Amino acid sequence: MAKTADAKSKVYSKYGREIYVCAKSGGVEPDGNLSLRNLIEKAKKDQVPAHVIDKALQKAKGGGGEDFSPARYEGFGPGNCMVIVECLTDNPNRTFGDVRQCFVKTKSKIGTLGSVSHMFDHGALFVFTGDEEAVLEALMEADVDVIDIESEGEKVTVITPHTDYFKAKTTLQEAFEGIDFDIDEIQFLPRDTTPVEGEDREMFDKMMEMLNDVDDVQNVYHSASLSD
Repeated sequence: MAKTADAKSKVYSKYGREIYVCAKSGGVEPDGNLSLRNLIEKAKKDQVPAHVIDKALQKAKGGGGEDFSPARYEGFGPGNCMVIVECLTDNPNRTFGDVRQCFVKTKSKIGTLGSVSHMFDHGALFVFTGDEEAVLEALMEADVDVIDIESEGEKVTVITPHTDYFKAKTTLQEAFEGIDFDIDEIQFLPRDTTPVEGEDREMFDKMMEMLNDVDDVQNVYHSASLSD
């Protein structure tokens, strides 16, 4: 029970911080801040309580509070897989130290900015139930650049440039009424994957747990290919 409660509070904290930063920089009204509107939709989908969202908005409206800034760290994890860690921090020195420990304690190597991100595509990822041909046709008609599209069963996966995120999402919502996205977010997507097995897999799991425990970490992307 305690572990579940702790995991939930981390999700709430992550969204609260992200909503606060987004609202502070782009305005607290969702109608005038598309990024904020999307973030609130995602938070509700992840069952973040309304009071957590409202508290973050009120904090941003007040104009005071912490001054968080984005930070990104890159490096090589267990099994030589590539890892990108995105953070929101009010103390870069502390955050760098915390993230660095996650690399050091799992025999991994933190690198400089750009050391692995050039091997990832910064793309918008959408996963939903639909028909691949109809989806591709709708996106092409709207002049959305499609990097990749594939289907498995009824699930369609679409990747577009991150700059086309809102255009792609709006096109899909207008073309397919009632569409329900399993995933719709901007991610770093690896161009190649690295198998991580055996002892490396244990270390990789430890690294992900440690990074998850760092309050400033918002997202972790990697190139590891993991067998169950």
